[in-house]
Order: sequence, then structure tokens, then C-alpha cells
Amino acid sequence: MNNLLTNIPSNLSQPLQNIITFFKEYNPKVKLYLVGGAVRDMVMGREVYDLDIECFGIDPKAFDDAMQKLGAKGVGKSFFVYKYGSLDLALPRVERKVGEGHRAFEVELAYDTKEASRRRDFTMNALMLDLKTGKIVDHWGGLEDIKHRLIRVVDAQKFQEDSLRVLRAMQFSARLKFKIEPQSLKIMQAMDLSDLTHERIFWEFEKLFHAPWLHYGLYAIMRLQIDRKILGRTIPKEAFFSIAYELQKARYHGNQALSPYYFLYVLANALHTSELKLCETIHTPNHYKKLYKTQKHIPKQITDRFLGALALRYPIKGWLGNYRSGIRERAQALHIYDKPFDPKVRPADLIKEGYQGKALGKVLRERSLQAIRQNFRALS
Repeated sequence: MNNLLTNIPSNLSQPLQNIITFFKEYNPKVKLYLVGGAVRDMVMGREVYDLDIECFGIDPKAFDDAMQKLGAKGVGKSFFVYKYGSLDLALPRVERKVGEGHRAFEVELAYDTKEASRRRDFTMNALMLDLKTGKIVDHWGGLEDIKHRLIRVVDAQKFQEDSLRVLRAMQFSARLKFKIEPQSLKIMQAMDLSDLTHERIFWEFEKLFHAPWLHYGLYAIMRLQIDRKILGRTIPKEAFFSIAYELQKARYHGNQALSPYYFLYVLANALHTSELKLCETIHTPNHYKKLYKTQKHIPKQITDRFLGALALRYPIKGWLGNYRSGIRERAQALHIYDKPFDPKVRPADLIKEGYQGKALGKVLRERSLQAIRQNFRALS
């Protein structure tokens, strides 16, 4: 564990060293700790993208003065948070829920590491790394839970003050391949999710969509009752393994450029519903809806003729169902994987034949379908 600091990427290590050096000269009594997800990821050997630092042993006025001298920018002064490049610096705090919504919190300073870490959602995120000694401070058993790949609530009472944490458990499960500890699962199952805003719901689902272990996310959705509370439908238990299998195939054999779209596509196929309906439940941006409007569900039998008709719209590499076994190879052999099918039917030629208006559109479709029948087999 003592070598964790050497694993920080170069674009973060120099600003971090600047901060350490600054406080040595400004006030050597200030204790600096790396906190949150960065410490978890360092312990797990995962790549670190940003750093959060908590500064103990300094009052708000002196901290503000120090941040001015350092050149840090205040981004949440009511929460004592400043930005220095890609690094966040803050005073340790205790938060108390005082009203409805995710902003209704009262903030006070924390004076010891255990109280400061109590506000974290899960034990794996409550680890602290002492920047002077390089040692981990672990008040809640986070190291052991990481070892056993468990998502465990730090403090049940504080956890229930923010319902978004249930969705965070979902996406962490899919990103880290972790299971939810049984008692923590019961706590989250009992929580109401109706107060979540549209933006917050989608933020967590978007992290799920990019995760490598989508089947873990699916399991969490079912166990946490997110399917019923957010998606408005219950995923049958007996359908889990077949959906999970499809999700893994899509993740590893699909078009990586389309990876964020596979989760809803596979789920919609399995539940015999439309992706657009699922988009409405989690409030996706328009680019999700735009893509799903052009997609076809996977038929029971994927014929060459089906692929040819689909390729009138776009190359088969743009179809979300292309992760199925053999589809890429077949589409490449038919010359429709990287480019759409050209039926060689031109509107200009049809206009010369005297077609126009609705009649033009009708004969264009008919001749395009005729070209498909001539070039592709009905059975394959």
C-alpha cells in the first residue's frame, strides 16, 4: 500500500506535489488526505482520472486565504470546495439532511477522519490516503470489502438521506464487478426513489451503459427494485440469465462505437417493448432516441434478406443486433457490413419514366425490395 502514490498518472502527480509543497511552507500542521473513489481505484490498480483532497487542521478563513495564494478557484464555497487544475481541495465536513431534494443539506466542519468519512456512501469509497505517510486510513472496513468485491453501506441513517445512492450501487456493480452486501441490499430496497430528478437518474444509468460488466448491473437493477421503481416494469427472474448472456455477447462482440446503446436495446428485445419507452423512463438525451428509432429488434431467424433490407438504411455495422454469432462475417460476405446496400434504383430514373409524388415513393420502395429479393436469400 505504501507505493500507491507512485501510481498516480503524471498529469495529476505534479499538481498534487505542488499542493503538498505549498502546505509544507504555508502551514506544516495541515494534514492532507486523498479521499473518495480515487483511493479505491488506486487500491484496485485501476486508472485514476481525478483526485479529491481533504485538508484537516485549518479553519475556513485560513483555508480560503491559502486557496487564494495557491491560485485555486472556489467551486462550492458553501461546501468549502476549491478546484486546482484537475484536483479538488476541500475541508472535511459533516452533512445533515434538512429538507427535500439533493441540495437540502446543512454542512458543518468535521474535525477527525472517522466523522469526515462517515458521510461517504460505501465503505470502498470511504478510504483515505495520508499524503504525508502514504498509508491508508480505513475506518469502515473498505479494504476488506474491496478484497471480497462487496458494496457495503457506511452509515445506514446517513445513506438514506440521498436516494441517488441506490442508483450508484447499480452502476458501481456494473463497473467494478461487485455484489451488494445483504444488509445493505435490504436498506436500499426499502428506499423511495421518487424524489430523484431526471438529470440525476440518467447520470447514473449512463455510467452503467459504459460499464464492462452489464450483467452485474442488470442483477443490481432487479435486486434493488430499480426495474419497478424507475423503469416502471418488473424484469422476470427467469429471464435474467438469457438477458445477461445477451448483454455479455453484445459487450464483447458488438460494435464498440455503439456500446452505450446495447443495454437498453437488449433489455427492450427481451421485454418485448420499445427502446424509446425505456428512454422515457430514464430521461435519455435525444441522441439515444434518434439512434433507437432506426433500429430493428433481432428476429427469431436472421436471414440474408432481412440483413439486405436493413442495409437499405445503413451498413450492418450500425445495427445493434450485429453482435450475434456470424452476423459480421455474413454481412461482410454480402458486402453490406461497412456500406449500405445499393439497389441501383434512382429517383431521377423513375421520374424520367413518369412517376412523381406518392407514386414515385411507392415504386421506389417496390423496386428496392425487388432488388433485395434478387440479391439476398430468404433463408440462410
